[in-house]
Amino acid sequence: MNVHPDLFSTALKMLSSLVIVLGGMFVVFYFMKRVLKRDTVASKEKLIRVLSNTYLGVKKNISLVEVPGALLVLGITNDNISLLSKIEDKEILDNLKRHEDDHFQSSFSSHLHRLSEKIKTRDKQN
Repeated sequence: MNVHPDLFSTALKMLSSLVIVLGGMFVVFYFMKRVLKRDTVASKEKLIRVLSNTYLGVKKNISLVEVPGALLVLGITNDNISLLSKIEDKEILDNLKRHEDDHFQSSFSSHLHRLSEKIKTRDKQN
């Protein structure tokens, strides 16, 4: 006797297996994201920061990079990075930090927040 499986029950088994596998993957990714996020919060303060870039030409620029204890002036091209100068003088470092604090550039989200606040106050006035 030749028995053919019911199409509906086979499809139901296949879909339930798919849901179980995808649900398991979702749970694993969710917990991995939480564990990895916890590790990155501790390393929030970066030791190396790019303070400024100036473009000289196509794929050629000069960058000012801060590392602990010094500022590096780097020449960057398409296939090479060269150390142009190393600034270790405390007086110059302090002046640059003061200049950086004066000209602090806020993030995109803070610009967006300020813009939305302006629109809200304008709507309330009208």
